[in-house]
Amino acid sequence: MDGALLEVKQLTKRFGGFVALDRISVEIRRGERFGLIGPNGSGKTTLINCISGALVGDGGRILFRGDDVTRWPAHRRTRSGIARSFQIPKPFRSMTVLENLGIPIDYVPRRAESREAADEAMSILELIQLQDRAHTNAAALTQIEMRKLELARALAARPDLLISDEAMAGLSSGEVDDILDILIRLNERGITIVMIEHIMRAVMRFSERIVVLDAGTQIAEGAPDDIVRDPNVERAYLGE
Repeated sequence: MDGALLEVKQLTKRFGGFVALDRISVEIRRGERFGLIGPNGSGKTTLINCISGALVGDGGRILFRGDDVTRWPAHRRTRSGIARSFQIPKPFRSMTVLENLGIPIDYVPRRAESREAADEAMSILELIQLQDRAHTNAAALTQIEMRKLELARALAARPDLLISDEAMAGLSSGEVDDILDILIRLNERGITIVMIEHIMRAVMRFSERIVVLDAGTQIAEGAPDDIVRDPNVERAYLGE
């Protein structure tokens, strides 16, 4: 890891009189496995929506690879190398798995012929362990296969930074381990990954560093072993 890939500086977001994010500052390093946790309503989703461009903050700045992307629309951020998967997958259900990847592959600036694009899609499916379902309609996928497809679609945008938004919600213990292994392999290939997750064992195993939000404020930051012993984190999750 060398230097910051993403810098969030004093980011504030309000919805009317409600402060969803209160001057949040986070730095994510190149090649890092980064965890973002907090109770429901803590501001996690608002933060990643601001990073990905679904929302625009009311104060502060967001820098990606040194560029100020604070006001960039979501599609421009995607093309610059920021991609995210969503907690609720929404693939094109009438299209095959392979066809679903063709859309983001064609969207991101490239120079590939259709044959090269198809090869790229298959290589992504092999990485995600979904190659056997390449010609299956997305509507026929199981829950874990749908989550894998969601990750594959994000990867098709060739991200430098991948935001994984609760990719394991509702999965069995073994399925959680499958997704964890995939995310670790992606990180080993050079992709910086931000994990937002409620399954604590997954976050603790995956993350090199964790930031904790509560009620729109940043209450803790550190290695997993330090986070689990932090009294502020215990109060946020368990109460006084």
